[in-house]
Amino acid sequence: MLESEVIAMRTGSEPVTARSPLRMRLWLSLWGTVWALFGLVAFSMNGRPGWAAACAVVLLLAVVDLGVITYRMRQGPHYQPGRDVPPYEPDHGDGRPHGPGPGAADGGGRTGTGAP
Repeated sequence: MLESEVIAMRTGSEPVTARSPLRMRLWLSLWGTVWALFGLVAFSMNGRPGWAAACAVVLLLAVVDLGVITYRMRQGPHYQPGRDVPPYEPDHGDGRPHGPGPGAADGGGRTGTGAP
């Protein structure tokens, strides 16, 4: 890696600034449910069973998605690391270890027995 290359590191503020797309998914799923139901009724009344079946599949997917969305919204916020948790070291992709190994803080993992 060249010294002039810049690696974008995580700033540590992502959990604070992140926003969940669940509310947007909820509205899109409701919109899809309404239109799929409309299409199912309209195509059924006009004798188009293939298009009605396609709308029924889309309706089923939208209703299942609504169920998943409401389940996840009711779960509430999950654990997010606070400001005291430092940003992680990014993966460099060259097989280097991601930080100090075990025992690095106490002198390289020696037990202190005096043996060479």
